[in-house]
Amino acid sequence: MKQQWQQYKAIINAVVKPALGCTEPIAAAYAAAVAADMVTTTPEKIIVHVSDNLYKNSMGVFVPGTGKIGLPIAASVGAIGGDPLAQLEVLAAITQDQVNKAQALIDSGNVSVNRINSDEFIYCHVELHAGSDVVKVEISGGHTQIIKKTLNDNVLFEQQKSAATPTGSICDGVDISIEGIYDFAMHADFDDIKFILAASDLNCKLSDEGLLHEYGLQVGRTIEKSIKNGFMSQDLANNIIMRTASASDARMGGATLPAMSNFGSGNQGIAATLPVVLMAEHCKSTEEELARGLILSHLGAIYIKSYYPPLSAFCGNTVTSAAASMAMVYLAGGNYEQSCYAIQNVLCDCTGMVCDGAKSTCAMKVKTSTSSAINGAMLAMNSTEAHDQGIVAHNVEKSIRNVGQLVTNGMGSTDAMIIDIMSA
Repeated sequence: MKQQWQQYKAIINAVVKPALGCTEPIAAAYAAAVAADMVTTTPEKIIVHVSDNLYKNSMGVFVPGTGKIGLPIAASVGAIGGDPLAQLEVLAAITQDQVNKAQALIDSGNVSVNRINSDEFIYCHVELHAGSDVVKVEISGGHTQIIKKTLNDNVLFEQQKSAATPTGSICDGVDISIEGIYDFAMHADFDDIKFILAASDLNCKLSDEGLLHEYGLQVGRTIEKSIKNGFMSQDLANNIIMRTASASDARMGGATLPAMSNFGSGNQGIAATLPVVLMAEHCKSTEEELARGLILSHLGAIYIKSYYPPLSAFCGNTVTSAAASMAMVYLAGGNYEQSCYAIQNVLCDCTGMVCDGAKSTCAMKVKTSTSSAINGAMLAMNSTEAHDQGIVAHNVEKSIRNVGQLVTNGMGSTDAMIIDIMSA
């Protein structure tokens, strides 16, 4: 395999991972589980400090296996029953008894959560008291990226921030572009990329769960009901939107199934996966063709998002769905040029969608961006491209950089205002 392609594969493996629950509260659960693993007695007090963006994305989302919302229960149950070796699946094996004990710790006033100013968008500091021991675990730059651990003020592990590899710079130093990603997806040996098919398995199960049970706003189930009663038509587009939204319903509603995440987001992993899987089913694509499509979608999404911070006021489902649209064009028989058209079309459609925290209404935004992916692909297959309009430039690479500039330099005050409104 070419060295460049090996780097591409390493990028995917680094940030396309199974994750149980929204990754922001899970970061706190993981830090608390690591802290609890460093002591021999039961945790008695937990103090959590998080960055504004991590706080925002934890305010309204269910923590899986608990039926409860927020950082206090995430940190508390992580400390009492979490598996630190499982990282983003830290809460996969928790029991109801452990949830009850975690809630009792909260009810006794021994769990506190505080917002702090941080240069990092993803930052979590957990201080855990157990008997005479005080443990501190600090995460920075990535949801499971520990940079410091101390026990009774003795530093047991420390990694300088400059030595860490934050999610936001995952593509730094790599010769990567949409053209390079397309070449890799089309020509890499199938054995080197078929690992990505695990995304289909995980996220399809989550979609099934969302249709079977009542989670969140039940966006997917409502579309299914509307199809059955004739209010909506039964077609490929509505099936894609229904199945993708139902996975998000389950994800944000606390289902105890993992999502294959993308760039730290389960919803974006869903948006990068299910439209591609369902298009492949419709087109009767082979397993190999599906794998190539999923590489296009997941790696394309990672690349576009590498131009702006991992947490911001910008809903990342927009650019994720742009990459999914590119993959859908490929599966439908389109060429490279038309795949670029698809990205352009989606970027011009829903780039203005803001992130106001992780919660059940994220399924609505997944629905919106997925609909845009379908329409963008449809237009692209007709060789229609939006270009030289607004922030969408004359070519896809310039448009991607424009989006990055907009989010990085233009949306900071928007983010601060959203957090202030949510915290009022």
